[in-house]
Amino acid sequence: MVPADPGADEPGPPVIDVVGLGPAGSDLLTAGTLDLLASSATLRLRTSRHPAVAEVPALAAAPSFDDRYEQSSSFDEVYGSVVESLVDLAAGDGPVVYAVPGSPVVAERTVELLLADPRVRVRLHPALSFVDLAWVRLGIDPVELGVHLVDGHRFAERSAGSAGPFLVAQCDHPFVLSDMKLSVDEDPGVEVTVLHHLGLPDERVQRVAWADLDRFADADHLTSVFVPALGAPLAGEFLRLVDLVTTLRRRDPWKAAQSHGSLRPFLLEESYELFEAIDEYDPETGDGADEVCAELGDVLYQVVLHATLAEEAGWFSHVDVVSGIDDKLRRRHADLDGSTGGPLDPAEAHRRWEAAKLAEPGRTSALDGIPRDLPALARARAVSAKASAHGLADSAPGLRAGVSALLESPGDPAAVAEALAAVVEVARAAGVDPEDALRLRTRRLEQELRDREARGRPAPASWGPGSPDPASWGPGSPDPAGA
Repeated sequence: MVPADPGADEPGPPVIDVVGLGPAGSDLLTAGTLDLLASSATLRLRTSRHPAVAEVPALAAAPSFDDRYEQSSSFDEVYGSVVESLVDLAAGDGPVVYAVPGSPVVAERTVELLLADPRVRVRLHPALSFVDLAWVRLGIDPVELGVHLVDGHRFAERSAGSAGPFLVAQCDHPFVLSDMKLSVDEDPGVEVTVLHHLGLPDERVQRVAWADLDRFADADHLTSVFVPALGAPLAGEFLRLVDLVTTLRRRDPWKAAQSHGSLRPFLLEESYELFEAIDEYDPETGDGADEVCAELGDVLYQVVLHATLAEEAGWFSHVDVVSGIDDKLRRRHADLDGSTGGPLDPAEAHRRWEAAKLAEPGRTSALDGIPRDLPALARARAVSAKASAHGLADSAPGLRAGVSALLESPGDPAAVAEALAAVVEVARAAGVDPEDALRLRTRRLEQELRDREARGRPAPASWGPGSPDPASWGPGSPDPAGA
């Protein structure tokens, strides 16, 4: 909801006035905030851990929500509980003044939740933020530099996609600084500035090397860090998706009820939708690229959802999935360091890949790893490729033998199978995926039929009244398309 004019007195939902206590002592509070605090009948503090609380009588006497942090298992639970209490107070006792550290509109999740709650009307009162002092102490223009303000507890995620600079807030424990340091794979070799107790007598502005960041042992709720740059953007888009899927699992009843088994049809469906988008994609003009991108996202969502289920059960994590495939690719490409002495041709690269696979623990056959549930044509092609590598495939004689057997015994299922296998073998030898080729051929036939219908041409005589329902066609039924 849009904040109301602080001076307006309009009928409607109960009112909550939100004031900020600034970044330090009472000398940085606005006169309007001091007047509101002194006149309030119902005043609540998000936390009493603020330098101004002991200096302002109204604040010192006001109840806080500090106990919620001890009673709750997560910050989300704390913030939700605070909002419910404030809404109840406003409905029962009239206008409530809610005081938060710093500015109400900077890194205040409870205020975001209140603004989105239709049960109350929120009036925001401006206040000085810690960021205002930070810019002065750092001597920088944040607009000119394009500084990103991020939460220290979610640094890896929130700093994603950018190399900086960052002002990292809520670095309230040395563990937070340690997590920041560990979120970057390689030391970026930069100095950062720790901003501690800005505006207070014990203020410290200290430059430290990135490698020593976690050695700042005095970090508390009044500590922040300025990071001028990192070597490379962090992969936080993926982390944001993981965080969203985790939240959806908690809040969406349908997603909460899913299992690996129940999600199988959706992974298969999304994969086929991706196949269809790839079929429509033109790599020369880029037509259809947006659809491929969207379908890749749908498949990735399924992967993240399965990994989330496993992480909840304690079997493995998203990190395990990513690091596992990274390790596998590096293991199967031992030549990444250039030890091969020069570029490999595709055939030699593939041979080395297959040899590396076969050398992995648990593999006893070149056929290991071919899924049993692949569609028949796709599995036949995969097995044929392995057989060819062992000298068991011979496309031209195989095709002749298969076709001859079919002509001699047209009603024999075994003869049909031999002919299909021969076609698969020929397609593989020609570098054509039979599954894709047949799918595209079927789509062309489908489009021809749709065009015929659009032109209003009558269907073939065999499709007239009394023709069997296509849904009832089974083995041996006539093909109405004549294919």
